[in-house]
Amino acid sequence: MSMSAGYSMPQQMAHDGKSAETRNLRPNELSTGTTIMAIPFEGGVVMGADSRVSTGSYVANRVSDKVAQLHDRIWCCRSGSAADTQALTDYVKHYLASLAIETGRRPTVKTAAHLMRRLCYENKDRLLAGVIVGGWDPVDGGSVYNIPLGGTCIKMPFAIGGSGSTYIYGLTDSEFKENMTRDEALTLVKKAISHAMARDGSSGGIIRTVTVTEESNDREFIPGNQLPYGPAGW
Repeated sequence: MSMSAGYSMPQQMAHDGKSAETRNLRPNELSTGTTIMAIPFEGGVVMGADSRVSTGSYVANRVSDKVAQLHDRIWCCRSGSAADTQALTDYVKHYLASLAIETGRRPTVKTAAHLMRRLCYENKDRLLAGVIVGGWDPVDGGSVYNIPLGGTCIKMPFAIGGSGSTYIYGLTDSEFKENMTRDEALTLVKKAISHAMARDGSSGGIIRTVTVTEESNDREFIPGNQLPYGPAGW
């Protein structure tokens, strides 16, 4: 996740004049500096993220919370510009609260995802935001929607995002299976994110997770010296 600021920060520059964070990107490709992930299971969903927020090559916040609550049983993982994604989650949280009051029932995860999709799509030329929306509702149970840069909205069997996700596609494809248990989903989220943090310079810090079920939202964090994979265990 990147941090927007009204001033310029010094960056380590390569000989070609580009920063260390951006010189390996293709033309018009953007770095979202994060690892986020969500896996549904029978009865709910597990969502997780790293905690590093960077401004260029400078780590502005090493313990940021990128897992935000949108409604009672609906959460999202944020990647991209910290300012953009915080504003988006505030808008969706407001709209969902108003909808719940008007209808007298909890909104569905699908409704939350499509609200987020509409905001991202209609403002795609002004935003840098990739979001995963997930949670539990009486209609679909545990479900996950991926909303990448540009505002597409896709319901997924699992979702990963951010710059660190490129390092763990193979691991996630290999380890994921349909109808995982709660413990299996939580273990895979922790394992995959810790692998991404070990390889991606824009991901790091600690891992924060939330396990959403009909009964509760269970938050957890794993300190940097207790990660399932990484320098602490080498």
